Amino acid sequence: MRVLAIAQILSGLGLAAGITVGALLAEEMLGSTGLAGVPTALFTAGSSLGAVAIGRLCQRRGRRPGLALGYATGAVGSLGVVVAAAAGSVPLVFVSLVVYGAGTATNLLARYAGADLASPARRGRAVSSVLFATTLGAVVGPNLVDVTGDLAHAWGVPRLAGPFLLATVAFGAAAVALGTLLRPDPLLLARTMAAAGGPGRPAPPPPGPGGETRAGRAPSRALVAGTAVMVLTQLVMIAIMTMTPVHMTAHGHGTQAAGLVIALHVGAMFLPSPLTGRLVDRFGPPRIAVASGLTLLAAGALAALAPPHSVAALAAALVLLGLGWNFGLVSGTTIVTEAAPPETRASTQGMVDVGVAIAGSTGGMASGVVVASGSYAVLAAGGGVLALLLVPPLALAAARPRAVPTEDAMGGRRA
Repeated sequence: MRVLAIAQILSGLGLAAGITVGALLAEEMLGSTGLAGVPTALFTAGSSLGAVAIGRLCQRRGRRPGLALGYATGAVGSLGVVVAAAAGSVPLVFVSLVVYGAGTATNLLARYAGADLASPARRGRAVSSVLFATTLGAVVGPNLVDVTGDLAHAWGVPRLAGPFLLATVAFGAAAVALGTLLRPDPLLLARTMAAAGGPGRPAPPPPGPGGETRAGRAPSRALVAGTAVMVLTQLVMIAIMTMTPVHMTAHGHGTQAAGLVIALHVGAMFLPSPLTGRLVDRFGPPRIAVASGLTLLAAGALAALAPPHSVAALAAALVLLGLGWNFGLVSGTTIVTEAAPPETRASTQGMVDVGVAIAGSTGGMASGVVVASGSYAVLAAGGGVLALLLVPPLALAAARPRAVPTEDAMGGRRA
């Protein structure tokens, strides 16, 4: 857990580059607000490809080689963005953003490593501990936009490519930390413990009427519902977040103000994780998923109604947006982890995160189109309503059926 925490702090710095200046860099290079969501779409598309590859590698070799290779690939992509921006090459920056997406995929996949060795009663807290470690880097990163921009300018590189210089170093350092220090491998050890009947094996599903276990039906339903919760919260969060810096700069705010709002947003994405994990373990993942839908609705409404000149109001909306995403991710991850057996857990989790990444790509691509054809308020309000209408029903579908009392062989009643 300590090694994972170190890697997450470092990778948080790299994660901040794409979400803080990605849209602004595209707007500057392409000269179109309607295409400002393209970078987010590209690196989230790369995240989906990375999630498949990393998940399969983790399944075969363990978490250490999979996560280390994912961060190393993200470092290569970050460096490619810097080179492309310096050369003014739009095709190269697009390709590099796809490769950069492997780093963002790894940052999210690492949360599963935290849950590999956790008992069922503490899985929510284990997932949230890894997410919490991302906070420091992810909050500091957006506030270094001007500093890294000045450094990039001094080296003859466009200022908006500066955060990707930081991402190159951060992702590279995270790869080295995991590749050398993550021993023993948590997933391989979890499999060994599961084979011996340890805490790595999920608890059996409760019996249904007549004593049947519902072994196939309940886990598969929970897996689909948990995935859908994460997919929808990712789509709404990415769409609104992507266009917020563009919306702010269009109304006279500088990149430092936009960076501050994104820093607060990213902090809300990860900082509440310990509390969210405890809430998930205490009240169950479905209830916290319902809270996610309500929080995202509040975020969308506030963003839509916030005066464009008010940094405080936009910051408050983005904080709620991050909190709603956190609720959805921790609860959805816990549902999926409980439903997936250790034998196939890594590959299943990788495929789940493909759906999450595709949702982010869709949200990023659609956000620029919606704002260009409508407005930022339409985007924000629509995202909030979508979350409210869909997340609570999905959360209820993930709830396990209650055990029905059955008779044992002696004629007594048992739960």
